[in-house]
Amino acid sequence: MSVFSPPTVRIVHSGHTCNVEEERYSERVYTIREGETLELTCLVTGHPRPQIRWTKTAGSVSDRFQDSSVFNETLHIAKIQRHQGGRYYCKAENGLGSPAIKSIRVDVYYLDEPVVTVHQSIGEAKEQFYYERTVFLRCIANSNPPIRYSWYRGRDVLSQGSDKGVEIYEPFFTQGETKILKLKNLRPKDYANYSCIASVRNVCGIADRRVVFRLTNKTAPASIKLLVEDPIVVNPGQTVSLVCITTGGEPTPSLNWTLSSGSLPEKSLMKDGTLTLPAIASEDAGVYSCIASNNVGNPAKKSTTIIVRALKKGRFWITPDPYHNDDNIQIGREVKISCQVEATPPAALQFSWLKNGRALRSSERMVITQTAPDISPGTTNLDIIDLRFTDFGTYAGVASLRGGGIPEISIDVNISPTPVPPNLTVPRGKSPMAVREGETVELECLVSGKPKPIILWSRADKEAPMPDGSMQMESYDGVLRIVNVSREMSGSYRCQTSQYNGFNVKPREAVIELIVHYPPAVEPVWQEVRQGLGRPVAMNCRVLRAHPSRVLRYEWRLGSRLLHAGTFDSRDDTDYTIRSLVREGYGEYTCDIINEVGPGRCTFLVTGKAYPPEFYYDTYNPLWQNRPRVYGYKLQWTQMNPNAVDRIMAYRLGIRQTGQQRWWEQDIPVEGNIQKGELITHNLTELIRPEVYVVRLTPITRFGEGDSSTRVVTYMLMVWLFDMNFPSLTSCQDPRFEDPVCMFTQDKNDDFDWTRHSAATRDTKYTPNTGPSGDRSSSKQGFYMYIETSRPRKEGDTARLLSPTFNVAPKNPHSITSPPAYCFSFYYHMYGKHIGKSSDSLQRCKGQSTSDAGPVWSLSGNQGDRWRQAKISIHPTASFQVMFEGIRGPGIEGDIAIDDVTLEEGECPDPPSNRMYQACISMVTGL
Repeated sequence: MSVFSPPTVRIVHSGHTCNVEEERYSERVYTIREGETLELTCLVTGHPRPQIRWTKTAGSVSDRFQDSSVFNETLHIAKIQRHQGGRYYCKAENGLGSPAIKSIRVDVYYLDEPVVTVHQSIGEAKEQFYYERTVFLRCIANSNPPIRYSWYRGRDVLSQGSDKGVEIYEPFFTQGETKILKLKNLRPKDYANYSCIASVRNVCGIADRRVVFRLTNKTAPASIKLLVEDPIVVNPGQTVSLVCITTGGEPTPSLNWTLSSGSLPEKSLMKDGTLTLPAIASEDAGVYSCIASNNVGNPAKKSTTIIVRALKKGRFWITPDPYHNDDNIQIGREVKISCQVEATPPAALQFSWLKNGRALRSSERMVITQTAPDISPGTTNLDIIDLRFTDFGTYAGVASLRGGGIPEISIDVNISPTPVPPNLTVPRGKSPMAVREGETVELECLVSGKPKPIILWSRADKEAPMPDGSMQMESYDGVLRIVNVSREMSGSYRCQTSQYNGFNVKPREAVIELIVHYPPAVEPVWQEVRQGLGRPVAMNCRVLRAHPSRVLRYEWRLGSRLLHAGTFDSRDDTDYTIRSLVREGYGEYTCDIINEVGPGRCTFLVTGKAYPPEFYYDTYNPLWQNRPRVYGYKLQWTQMNPNAVDRIMAYRLGIRQTGQQRWWEQDIPVEGNIQKGELITHNLTELIRPEVYVVRLTPITRFGEGDSSTRVVTYMLMVWLFDMNFPSLTSCQDPRFEDPVCMFTQDKNDDFDWTRHSAATRDTKYTPNTGPSGDRSSSKQGFYMYIETSRPRKEGDTARLLSPTFNVAPKNPHSITSPPAYCFSFYYHMYGKHIGKSSDSLQRCKGQSTSDAGPVWSLSGNQGDRWRQAKISIHPTASFQVMFEGIRGPGIEGDIAIDDVTLEEGECPDPPSNRMYQACISMVTGL
């Protein structure tokens, strides 16, 4: 009978770590070095099996988890960066009680290379009989935690007070981020190599960083010279080269180019201080700066401006006699024609005038003027004094740039004997304009007047861009053409005579209403409905918006078969219900909601497919060894929404080697109903080592196959012999063995047993100041194996803990010259004044007796209240066994505990000097 229980959560680390500290309120700080792998494992209990989710707060918006890790028990971040530090939360919920949440703060440590910059001050004393030169060497680096700086001259340490000519201080405003070395009134011995060492005191194993600067009597800041003109004026399409050279500086400066308006153009090329800009365009114009730096003084900077020649579209306007407040042109009055052009550079702009194609020169009655050449936009005016009949005709203002290379702009203005001020009207029947979405529409304003002005189009009902993305569009014929009109373009449009084109009078304007018809927008556009046979299914299709809003009808279909049709009244949705689903009812249902423009469609896929299984990644390394050339794998999973469809009768297991196409399949039958969160287990055997396999798992119901999930199984031997924090796990195939200590057994021939303890439950009444204050991960709730030496234990009593026999050696050890290597490791704790001697012995196992044991690892005395790790490389040539042995000494104030025992394939990363190829462990201590 299953016992239901709410979830509990504990976070442990299994990746690289520098330190794990307890904060106030039992919150933990996990310290890791930048670039290492972060692995946080969320250990959960509860039934049904809780679902896990990792989240992070106080991080930047760029923080993203890998999709494969957010919902797994183990959060894995490879090559962690400094910005990924912060607080991580693990949330577990199984529907019983409140969700369980634990958090841990991750602090990322790093130390960047330090940089030394040199500054000097030169001044004269009041008496002006000597010359003083003071040099400042500033050392700066980025780090976490804060840096400690030290200075050396050659091999000599420089400290405050060690040399009268030296001062060392930190500027107040830098808050320890920099350290300044001041050399007062330079002496010959001050010309030397100076080293700045930045240190975080080997925290996280981060080594000190050193930078060396050689100060000589030639040390000088960088100086540069630009071999180009300023400004550089070019035509579009030309290639421009900016040459920058160093003219001084010791050490040799480095050169770089920047652009004031942003990053350099993508097409730019830089080599040895020369910046090349091929096929230059108007957007490449700007101020380019060459910067030289050698960390002495301030960087040298010189700039030049690139001007790309251009002429932009011109405008014109006509001013009738300004003295008579007229709106039209009359004989005998004054008329002023103005033309305006934007030019780059403005000073190169020049104008000329033509009348009926012939050059026009300034005279007493035809006065030509122009604005100052450096003003943009440039403007030219033609004043016609005492207008005569012979003055009527076509006038053209022609703009060009001196030097050529840019096409000129000609602006034609017609002065006729019957001038008419501009006027705007909307043709009959052209407002409102109704059009279907996706079609092309033309909005038209009739414009009259002589000369005919340009029309400006804009939105009249809201501050929104026009179809081309601009806020205003120009039209010469009064027509605004919109291609592929969309519903967002509905609204009011204003047509207006340009204040620059035509008569200089108040602009005329008109408004046109555009109505875009579109079919109904509905929801859901697509929805999957998973349901078992015999159950009801309800589907609903809702109208969000439509124009016209009067919906004519709706139609429900299964495939091409019409199920139901009707018309809408006051409702904005329609339902279709299946009271009892039959097999023929599976399929794609559509609901079309139709107005006079067309239909909007809701689609429902009704299926009995089961949801995919979700693989369980809780085990540290879920591989175990059966025989020398094969390995096994404990496949574990939970089922997503198991009650959504019919009962899952079986799972189809597929497995294939990576790189091959063939799948081997078998069915795993399922008895009874699967509960949400229930952990399902299947052992894979006969996997050939060290092959990698792809595993596919597919649930099967009466409907047929459901959605599959796949994962990769990679061989890596690491037997987690025990981690005492999992009291609920008792399966001997799980690599973490609990109480009862799975796979490990108590020796029946010893005097007493190893017992399972935690700091929260261990009674220290009789033996205070002994034993660990927590398990290996510093948790007071965590468990470890422990030898209890209180009465009735007496001196000489022995406790032994035996592992199973490991068959990992080759079948014929004499046929190979180098036996396979394994790394056996464990954590031990020795604390108390009666600690005598602790030793480990490695020997070939001859049954379960320790008569042949001899110590090969030993440690004496009180080791302090901390956990330490022991590692032993072994090279077995036969089956072997692991044994822990504890012998009670003369006192009770001295305890030994062990935790996190592992056996991993391969040599130990840092094995001791005496390596054996047998494996029995004997621990002897005066307890």
